[in-house]
Amino acid sequence: MPATFLLHLHLLLLLSCRAPSPAFSLPPRPPVRCHSGDGCVLSNAYGAWSSDRDDCPVAAVAYPSSEPEVLAAVARASATGARVKVVSAFAHTIPKLACPSNGGGNGTTTTLLISTARLASAVEVDAAARTVTADAGAPLRAVIDAAEARGLSLAAAPYWEGVSVGGVVSTGSHGSSWWGRGGAVHDHVVGLRLVVPAEEGDGWARVLSLRRGDDLFPAALVSLGLLGVVTKITLSLEPRFKRSITYEYRDDSTIQDDFAAHASRHEFADITWYPSQHTAVYRVDDRAPLDASGDGVNDFIGFQATPIAATAALRALETSLERSKNVKGKCAMASAEAAAKRLAGNGLKNNGVLFTGYPVVGYQGKMQTSGSCAHSSAYDLLSACGWDPRFHGLFFYESTAIFSPPARFREFVLDVKRLRDVAGADALCGVDVYNGFLVRFVKASVAHLGQHEDSVVVDFNYYRATDPETPRLSEDVWEEVEQLALVKHGARPHWAKNRLVAFDGVRGKYPRWAQFAAAKRRLDPRGMFDSKWSDEVVGGEVGRSKGDGCALDGRCVCSEDRHCSPEQGYYCRPGLVFTEARVCRYSVSQNQ
Repeated sequence: MPATFLLHLHLLLLLSCRAPSPAFSLPPRPPVRCHSGDGCVLSNAYGAWSSDRDDCPVAAVAYPSSEPEVLAAVARASATGARVKVVSAFAHTIPKLACPSNGGGNGTTTTLLISTARLASAVEVDAAARTVTADAGAPLRAVIDAAEARGLSLAAAPYWEGVSVGGVVSTGSHGSSWWGRGGAVHDHVVGLRLVVPAEEGDGWARVLSLRRGDDLFPAALVSLGLLGVVTKITLSLEPRFKRSITYEYRDDSTIQDDFAAHASRHEFADITWYPSQHTAVYRVDDRAPLDASGDGVNDFIGFQATPIAATAALRALETSLERSKNVKGKCAMASAEAAAKRLAGNGLKNNGVLFTGYPVVGYQGKMQTSGSCAHSSAYDLLSACGWDPRFHGLFFYESTAIFSPPARFREFVLDVKRLRDVAGADALCGVDVYNGFLVRFVKASVAHLGQHEDSVVVDFNYYRATDPETPRLSEDVWEEVEQLALVKHGARPHWAKNRLVAFDGVRGKYPRWAQFAAAKRRLDPRGMFDSKWSDEVVGGEVGRSKGDGCALDGRCVCSEDRHCSPEQGYYCRPGLVFTEARVCRYSVSQNQ
């Protein structure tokens, strides 16, 4: 199939998706689904796990709507020795941190999943103190809107708003800024309430109220659900303000030398790097005067409600290109994606409806985060979030590497460019089909499991086969990029993202891990909030037991051919630039 035809087809599909989106879309499915007389199962929003009932079975689910109900649920579990995990109504975390099961069988009889879906009604703004206090399950959008209605703004938020405020804080989610308190939401927390287990004499559970300055506060900020159940969070606010955003398209030749200056110069700066196209898109994003003209909206293209048929068609097209090893076709898709985003201002809308040109100016509450596909109604059956697993749409890996000091990011960029020179630019098209390398900036944090110094965060998405043992096009290139970041340059994984292999040795990458572990022993001495799945992430011992094909979906780094897929022509080989890397490379012969 000629690449020019593929480009036009992909662009046509993209434009059908990018027309002014409907006000509503089919609501995402709940993460917890129960079967009459047959227990419940937990899955994340992407369907990346729990595709079958044995992956994350749950014996019992509690839906508390108040802190006393949370306290009662934790007390019952503490008294009976049950293992407990917490999940929000959204469940966008990629690792199985919320899965309480120890692997099925008898393990399911002593597990409790606490959902915060109904712990979401209270959002209270204190205008005099410039704070907002919200139930942990409250949607981030509700918190932002409540603040804006009182003439205040939340300064930091992740780019995707379909999350709960408790989930955002507990997993270290962030936007982008080296200014002020920085881009991580947890660094704007001034207080939180936490339900933890206790001894029988104390009623089996108790409530802790923590404020900034308390000794347990840095551990509770980014707790990964390992300390207890967060019930309320208080965030600092600022007087309401506007932002002005312009995307500048540049050649990528100097990105390794000017990223830090860009972050220092603009409060909400980021950079999107499309390596196969030798292009870097610089987000020039700063505060604007309240009287500046404009009522803009950030409605990021990737988070808009998308016609289900168009998303399925895009997935079918990419799968066909993967199976036929059509690199040129993937590059045509990448070019079309970039063209559509540029034409639509990446989803920015000057008047809330259309993009008419830069700069786009609007209030912070409408510009800082987006996720229109999450605002849904059951009455529209034609559109949904593009990754909704019910409709066989987008399915991808999301890898995130956090570099500090920032100089390590410079060396990573240079290595990726060297890899591009050796493997060819076409080998990097797979990431540009999605969002390229999204480069953001996070300031040093007091949180033990936050960033201990100013950092550069790099996110990149790439094709994930439905069958985890199916190799991907340019499999070796993306494995080498991952190992360049996490192994050679010592980057840390984002707690809520990444393939399992990214967490190998993770404890040694957090200088204050010992302080967090001490707080864990103090608050949860019996390991009530532990599980096999969270132990895989925070234990830092990944891939010790390797099986056939384990490298293909990131459960290990290959050391033998069988860890790849020799029957499909993929063998374990050294990296092209980072020769200490071990990657699954396609070859027509085992001897090549």
